[in-house]
Amino acid sequence: MVNPESSSSSTVTEPAPIEVLADLKDSQARLGWLVDWARRLPPLPDSWRRDEFRVSGCLVRLWWVPEFHSSRCWFRADSDAVSLKALAGFLATHYSGKTAAEILSGGRAPLDRLGLLRHLADNRRATVLRVEEQIHEFARTHEVDALSRS
Repeated sequence: MVNPESSSSSTVTEPAPIEVLADLKDSQARLGWLVDWARRLPPLPDSWRRDEFRVSGCLVRLWWVPEFHSSRCWFRADSDAVSLKALAGFLATHYSGKTAAEILSGGRAPLDRLGLLRHLADNRRATVLRVEEQIHEFARTHEVDALSRS
């Protein structure tokens, strides 16, 4: 899910969630697969479960940890709610390892196209979209840093 230097949450032989989700034809099946996938993700270490990493406005606890090194963005996520762990984990996997420029030029994750937001309550949907906005804000900050160094 994140930088292989700091985590070993997936193996090379396991397909990326986006590949599996694209093959499933039903949005409910996609969300179900993603929830099962999230249940197998390792939990965020207690040392990262701090208020500074909590997503504000969320009724349940959701932690979002951005990192930047080796000129790339890396993300970790965890939540007490499995649906949020699944969707935030999907976003972390989708965007981790990309440069800030790649994130900003690549558009948004295909959450709507895959129907992953369709079955969520308004508050959960807003939380997932807020996390994606935080990813783009993080990338914008590091793109500015990269430009100022060159």
